[in-house]
Amino acid sequence: MAGPSREIAAAIAEQAAQSGIELVASLPDGWIAALIETFEADARFDHIPVNREESAIGLCSGAFFGGKGSLALMGASGLMTCIYAITKINYTYMVPMTIFITMRGRLGDRAKFHVSNGLYLEPVMRSIDLPYTVIERPDQLGEIRRAEAHSRTISRPVVVGFTRDLLYGESG
Repeated sequence: MAGPSREIAAAIAEQAAQSGIELVASLPDGWIAALIETFEADARFDHIPVNREESAIGLCSGAFFGGKGSLALMGASGLMTCIYAITKINYTYMVPMTIFITMRGRLGDRAKFHVSNGLYLEPVMRSIDLPYTVIERPDQLGEIRRAEAHSRTISRPVVVGFTRDLLYGESG
C-alpha cells in the first residue's frame, strides 16, 4: 500500500505559502506524514513539532499577535481535544488561524476504529460554529487560500479537512 503523496503535500504547502502562512505547528498523524516533512523542509515555513494540540493552538495564536500567519496541523481526534483552547483563546480574543486536519472516519478511511471521528467530528465543529471546508480532490486546493482569508475576515479559526484519498493521491 502506498503512503501519503509527496506531490499533494507539496501542492498543499504551496497554497499555504500563497496564503501568507509562515509558522506551522504540527502533531504526528500517519496521513499527514508527508505534509509534515514538506513543511519541515521548506524554508518558507517555521515548522514547530508540538506534543499537544493545545500547544499548537497557543503557538499559532501567539504568532498572530506577532504578525505572522500560522496554521495548526493535526489529526481529527486532535481537533476534538482542543475545543476548549479554541473557544477560550480564539473566540474570546478574536484570533484568526487556519487549522488543517485529517478527515478520519470518512469514506476512504480504512481503519474502522476511526468511525467515531466520522460520526462526531463535523457535528462538533458545527456545534461551536467553527467554519470548515473539506478538500477531497486536488482541484479544490484553492480552498486553502479562501479559508485563510475567511479566518482573517471573521477573526476566528477556520478548519480545512483533508480526506485520505486526497492525501494519498488516490482521489483522481
